[in-house]
Amino acid sequence: MSSYDSFVISDGTPSSDNDDVASLPSISSGILSSEADSESDAQREWEASLDQLQLLLTMVVVPFAGKFLGRKFAYWSWARYMEWMHNVEVRWTSKKTFNAAGAAEAAMSL
Repeated sequence: MSSYDSFVISDGTPSSDNDDVASLPSISSGILSSEADSESDAQREWEASLDQLQLLLTMVVVPFAGKFLGRKFAYWSWARYMEWMHNVEVRWTSKKTFNAAGAAEAAMSL
């Protein structure tokens, strides 16, 4: 008796795989091919929409956000430098106007 035989549990009846397969209902190949085509069409549409979203993000949203935030950081750092080095107080009179002007400047060159 080998070590492999000690782990095998036999139920005493030989099973027939052919009987199990023969008892399953059959599906026509036409149904399978139409389902595969529709899934591949859906997959292609999904990939195309992901490509469009990626292009939108890389061509419009990221550059605009980078320019807007970059300008805000530049104005903030310039104000801190002027206050520290030259003892000049820099005040923004209207935050809404400042933000709108920054957004308009960032959008102008796109």
